[in-house]
Amino acid sequence: MAFSSDLIDHQRQAAELHAFQKTLPWSRVPHEGWPEETERDRESSGRDATDGWEPWQAAEYDRLFEALRSAPAAVQTHGWWDRCKREGADLVKIRQALKCAPGAAPLGQADAE
Repeated sequence: MAFSSDLIDHQRQAAELHAFQKTLPWSRVPHEGWPEETERDRESSGRDATDGWEPWQAAEYDRLFEALRSAPAAVQTHGWWDRCKREGADLVKIRQALKCAPGAAPLGQADAE
């Protein structure tokens, strides 16, 4: 079964925020960070200082977060799943396949490099 293009678009929207987050500094606001520590034989990783996010990064994050709120509902309630049910398809396998379908996931930073 081929996925409909609008279903793939909704799935990609749900994945774009995660890919974008990987490119951001660890804190939205400037922060001095903290050193790595070992306490009672447990290591606690430190964080370097950060200037925070640029205004365009914050705006893009907010836009993607809002899209994330609606995209999963659009995927789950899409009429295409009714067709799959009528044809007796394994919905769990097909929903998992959608996540890996060509065009359903944005390129990650590693893919661009």
